[in-house]
Amino acid sequence: MSGSDRPVLDGSSDGTSQCASARVQAPIGRRLLTVAGMDELGAYRVLRLSDPSGPRPQPGQFSMLTAAERWGGGEDDRPHVPRAFSVARWQDGEAHYLLEDVGPGTHRLCELRGGDEVWVLGPLGRGFTAPAEDQRAILVGGGVGIAPLAILQDTFGDHADTQGTVALLGFRDGAHTRGASLLRGAQVATDDGSVGHHGLVTDLLVRELDETPRAIVYACGPAPMLEATRAICGARDVPAQLALESGMACGFGACFGCVVPLRDGSYLRVCLDGPVIDAARLERVDAHAGAPA
Repeated sequence: MSGSDRPVLDGSSDGTSQCASARVQAPIGRRLLTVAGMDELGAYRVLRLSDPSGPRPQPGQFSMLTAAERWGGGEDDRPHVPRAFSVARWQDGEAHYLLEDVGPGTHRLCELRGGDEVWVLGPLGRGFTAPAEDQRAILVGGGVGIAPLAILQDTFGDHADTQGTVALLGFRDGAHTRGASLLRGAQVATDDGSVGHHGLVTDLLVRELDETPRAIVYACGPAPMLEATRAICGARDVPAQLALESGMACGFGACFGCVVPLRDGSYLRVCLDGPVIDAARLERVDAHAGAPA
């Protein structure tokens, strides 16, 4: 991705706060886009949608995707609701999304091929904010939650090279580690020990934080991974931005189906007030607020 193609991260001087001006606004109404291709990546698929005139998403934002045809279980079954997917890459007029076939809705999306059409609403939500000049960014991802970290790494550009940005990715087995190729130079952990570190990706995070005096953590993945990341960073007073996931029906705050609790006793809507949230604001990461492993 060339420098002119990189979206710009807006943020505070310490890279921990978010502001309304940082949000890329989605067009009113959904758009019908054409599938440019579907790439296999081990246990995953990368859906590439042609969107040359669409708004450039901020890393961490997402879109609601719906197949234009056969979006449902048949005449006697309920139709599928749209599915929320983080933008994994924005390149050459294409938006890329990382998919895993885990149910009827994702199965239908994984069936798509070049020339098929998809209804898209997005980009939605609030994305990541930039690190300070002297901060070393540590990207922590698990499963399909690695997706927003790929576009984030692209966006860092020169900062990633000069500050030594680290990518730590966790997967359940070797077939899923193919997804690590979305990011440059990633260190990998697997549950079964087939590739890389045998254990949790948060083991790698603890090791990295022991060696990094001035760090900021960006994370997306399963809820247990995000909760562990929140606790680890909180205990060390390390700023962290967590990209949450939760069941969404609308994607723009109308249905209140994706609320999560905050430390001050209030709640936020993941789709509208997130999905990226400062870890310090969270009382905990609930089981429904993470990506599949």
